[in-house]
Amino acid sequence: MNIQIFSDNEDFKKDLSAQIVRFADKSVVTDEAPDVIIVDEDENIYSRKRTEYPSVPILFLTSEVCENEGNLNVVVQKPLNLMRFLDIVRAVNNKLDSSADGFLVFNNYELHPNQKEIVDLKNNKTIKLTEKEIGIIKYLYKRGSEYVGKGDLQTNVWQYSSGVTTHTVETHIYRLRQKVESDERRLIITDNGKYKLNMG
Repeated sequence: MNIQIFSDNEDFKKDLSAQIVRFADKSVVTDEAPDVIIVDEDENIYSRKRTEYPSVPILFLTSEVCENEGNLNVVVQKPLNLMRFLDIVRAVNNKLDSSADGFLVFNNYELHPNQKEIVDLKNNKTIKLTEKEIGIIKYLYKRGSEYVGKGDLQTNVWQYSSGVTTHTVETHIYRLRQKVESDERRLIITDNGKYKLNMG
């Protein structure tokens, strides 16, 4: 799980980063491709990151009493109870996959990871996808308008699995396109051997 943390208090940020890496298995604090974003008190950064990453859960840390705004926006009261906080981080990261009604909408498609299917909203056609095809779409969605290389997909979708080559990535994307795309609408855009999701 990739976690981004934003705080004006560098000591707090360093301490929280260290605790997350120590107690949350397979978690790293990084500036790249976040699975969860943590924003400490700063509403401007919170708003900017919500626009930049529409599908990524954001935890907003505050001393004020506030209500949660929705499935991907979670307000966490300070001071933090570390173990309770880590439970919240794990829970928000799993919401999309574990919730039967969790889905992504883009370019007249509706992706349902839990059901392993994508719905073409223009004709109501439901298409079954493999786990890796779901992983490709979710990762490209998370990266937004950024083009993603084959090596990046290998690392983040296949998790360094042995035997995975760039040809494996190309084959999966080709099959995904064959399943989902139509003449008038592209699911994935390619440029110089890199990919991004057509957000419409």
